Amino acid sequence: MKHGVRCLFILPFLLFVIYFTVPSLRYPKTNTLLVFKKKKKDTLLSFLFQIFAEHSILCNFSFRFFIGLVPMDKCTLESAKILYLDNSVDATLNLQSRGDVQTCTTWKAPIIWEGMFEEYLYDEAHKRKRSSVAVTVFAVGKYLEAYLETFLNSSEQHFMLGLPVTYYVFTDKPEKVPHILLGPKRSLKILKVDRHSRWQDISMMRMKSISDIIETEIRHNFTYVFCFDVDQTFAGRFGSEALGDSVALLHAYYYRLPKHMYTYDRNPLSKAYMDTGDFYYHAAVFGGTWKTVKTITDACYESIMADKENNVEALWHDESHLNKYFWMNKPSRLLSPEYCWDESIGHRTDIRVKRLLWAPKDYKNLRINH
Repeated sequence: MKHGVRCLFILPFLLFVIYFTVPSLRYPKTNTLLVFKKKKKDTLLSFLFQIFAEHSILCNFSFRFFIGLVPMDKCTLESAKILYLDNSVDATLNLQSRGDVQTCTTWKAPIIWEGMFEEYLYDEAHKRKRSSVAVTVFAVGKYLEAYLETFLNSSEQHFMLGLPVTYYVFTDKPEKVPHILLGPKRSLKILKVDRHSRWQDISMMRMKSISDIIETEIRHNFTYVFCFDVDQTFAGRFGSEALGDSVALLHAYYYRLPKHMYTYDRNPLSKAYMDTGDFYYHAAVFGGTWKTVKTITDACYESIMADKENNVEALWHDESHLNKYFWMNKPSRLLSPEYCWDESIGHRTDIRVKRLLWAPKDYKNLRINH
């Protein structure tokens, strides 16, 4: 109860601080990046965020609600023709259609949001190009029974409809993979992998498995690769607008936070070490051309093994290494949190479509280290 009262007391003060700390709330044309670089205000803002993040359910709810009010930077490009174009259709993106969110990066890559694109233009273009997509997903241990069937069935309803798709399911129990009714030009292949004693190792070692299957098979048969966590459910169109040379996903919990609050690995001994970055990316979804995804997974695997040799483990495992890679090698396309949303965050007006949803997590029973 005391924590709840504390939250109610702090909320008005927090809103007051944000109002005068972030001028874009009062003056929409102000660049918020310049504001967040002001150290004293930044420190106070961070302190207040921490209070909300660490105290009680009420504080967490208030924190998440409040984060939705923090403005994003805005795209300053006048035309999508100035973008780094993954394909010619990107020139038709309406960067000004979403004034509530950031629609491009400083390196001229698009950030894909509902309302920016015409679905049929992308679908027709990729059909003409005969684009095809390989999907990698790991269903190891209890994750297979808990999530795989729902993941695959929902994908058949929403993911890259109209394009050839093959699912590569990595599992330690091939005999337990459920039978799924697949659409035309869609198939499923099962690959047996060893189950590591620690879930962290399963997460990190997937990079090598993905690289190996790209080298031996995917590169000869597919244009693009998308890598997914299995504990997710497709809920809306996840279509060809998401395809690009190098595709990263904005993390649903961080896309409106100031950069100093991103949970990069801060250990200088780790290959994943980052002092700053552009965005915080979610490793639950990443992709690109087969060549680029192989480069990504090879680089992450090499960094992971280098850390192991030095008895170091990155804070968020493969996700920390992926963030480092995208910091050093800018993605050509960013997906908004629509493409991987957690409903427990609550309502956000900027999330007009929920394309992929986090499944309920039961880590206590699913993540068992032996």
